[in-house]
Amino acid sequence: MGRHSATSVASASKPRRRPASWFTKLRAVLAGALVLGVGAAVTVAAWNDSEFAQGTFSASTFGIVGATNGVDFSEHPDAASAAALTFTAPFDAMSPGSTAYAAYSVQTTADSTVGGTVALSAASGNSTGLGQWLTYSVRTIAGADCNATTFAGGESVATDGTATRTLSSGGSDQVNYCFAITLPAGTPNEAQGTSVDASWTFTATSSS
Repeated sequence: MGRHSATSVASASKPRRRPASWFTKLRAVLAGALVLGVGAAVTVAAWNDSEFAQGTFSASTFGIVGATNGVDFSEHPDAASAAALTFTAPFDAMSPGSTAYAAYSVQTTADSTVGGTVALSAASGNSTGLGQWLTYSVRTIAGADCNATTFAGGESVATDGTATRTLSSGGSDQVNYCFAITLPAGTPNEAQGTSVDASWTFTATSSS
């Protein structure tokens, strides 16, 4: 009887293991997840490199100059600095049936990087004074020598701004205009002593 009692006491005094609490289990799960996360970060990493590109843009340059002799070109940008055309006689003493001629050449400036076109327009004041009886005719000619012969062989140009002629870049070529101004036969006596300051505008437009 006594031996049995001793055994029972020993068994009763031995501590029982408690099951792991929910908090302990959660810590274990989180620790495992942390380890997995580190491993995942390492596998996602990759080499990288970059390329860069740029562009520089510049505007074109375009301008025109004119010459009354086909050689000495310079700028005449407004009415105040208009080139004085050199008309043949009798431009300053015209009688019925007479015609005066004058040349004017246009080209692009030496630093023009693009070509374009040029159009001719007559000023509205050309029809005042003596101008109401004068006839104005303009043609483009091969050279800069404007007279009755070269005018006859030229190509007619409208003076309303609609007729264009081609201009090359860098002043590589020129357009030569020949003006023929005539006081027609049969002009009335009232035209005597009258005059007119006629003018024209050359408008150039660059190519795209």
